[in-house]
Amino acid sequence: MAARIIDGKAVAAALRADVAARVAGLGYRPGLAVVLVGDDAASAVYVRNKDRAASGVGIVTRTIRLPAVTAQAELLATVRTLNDDPAIDGILVQLPLPAHLDQRAVIDLIDPAKDVDGLHPINVGRLHGGLPGLAPCTPRGVVKLLDGVSLRGARAVVVGRSALVGRPVAAMLTALDATVTLAHSRTRELEGECRRADVLIAAVGRPEMIRGEWLAHGAVVIDVGINRLADGRLVGDVAYAECAAVAAAITPVPGGVGPMTIACLLENTLDAAIARRACDQKSVQRPFCSQSP
Repeated sequence: MAARIIDGKAVAAALRADVAARVAGLGYRPGLAVVLVGDDAASAVYVRNKDRAASGVGIVTRTIRLPAVTAQAELLATVRTLNDDPAIDGILVQLPLPAHLDQRAVIDLIDPAKDVDGLHPINVGRLHGGLPGLAPCTPRGVVKLLDGVSLRGARAVVVGRSALVGRPVAAMLTALDATVTLAHSRTRELEGECRRADVLIAAVGRPEMIRGEWLAHGAVVIDVGINRLADGRLVGDVAYAECAAVAAAITPVPGGVGPMTIACLLENTLDAAIARRACDQKSVQRPFCSQSP
């Protein structure tokens, strides 16, 4: 039997509609600021898509475009200004930054209560500690795509150990009572590890690395990878046709995890706006409240 296709576009559309309804019920409009440094074409397209999606759900967007030669001090000053701006609930610095900039220092400066990318050390620590906070958007989207999949006690294998996807999604699955193995390209007998998975998350960044013969029959496969081949085709980290013949359910590329990332960014911005105002009313305690460095 062919695998069920997990339609990320449909799930993302439903999430955006829910965010729009919740925003409409507020007495204010959340604010999202995106900082784009340089003229990378892919980043520019992605930022435009974020702006369009945010405006579509009632979130006020502000995009700050800085030249590629922007100095570290200028970028940090921009972040400080956004930290202090009461109209801004979410701050996202588009990555990667030009090579001469210290990406870690920039992320560390963002107010963790406005860190809608979920990359500040405080938010990372809260996620791994099982505490509420702002979680990275792509892992959050992965977990939403698994809604309806029985995770309690399930064997989940995450292939990829990045701070952006692999590690946080492993923490989220652990919190949902899955038994998680965090593997990567250098894992010994990786094929065998994958074959033991009830749920396989592929986030290794290698086109079609996961083959159909690596899967257990009936596994659920979430493919986070997006790779452009020499012939222009976009493929994921799993060999789709092979894996779809074995899996119970699978995400396509494109149209799977990708749409969820922006939808979860919108939800993070809304959550940040609500939490920040709750802090102002002293109904929420630190460290979830704003604490600019």
